[in-house]
Amino acid sequence: MPEIPLIPVHWRFPAHPASVRRARYAVARSLPDGIRSRLGDDLGLLTSELVTNAIRHGACWEDEELIELVLWPADGHYWLAVSDPGPGKLELVHPDTDSESGRGLFLVNSLATAWTVRSRPTRGTSVVAGLSFGQGG
Repeated sequence: MPEIPLIPVHWRFPAHPASVRRARYAVARSLPDGIRSRLGDDLGLLTSELVTNAIRHGACWEDEELIELVLWPADGHYWLAVSDPGPGKLELVHPDTDSESGRGLFLVNSLATAWTVRSRPTRGTSVVAGLSFGQGG
């Protein structure tokens, strides 16, 4: 009999800075112990960066918009998708040493085994990033 895969975990958070910590905690608590010890820190950092970007650039707190997260294991990776209602004009930049921001996607690119930006079928954008089970701090 084939192994039944884990069901993806899905959350919605308000587009508010306090949601970054809540999202990071939710992701960490959903990981199995063995995976948490290997990937928890890196998935936490990916979560923080992607949720922060979604709040800053893709959603509006005043309009009560939501940020969505989905976490699932597949093909030897843990995948994290962070979605927001924005148009999704993400660009990987290399900020200079004096820049006070702009390092989020640079960190995602450095940490993730693979990542991409996808338009959602109805409205918004998702950033999907994966970490290999064999990776981790």
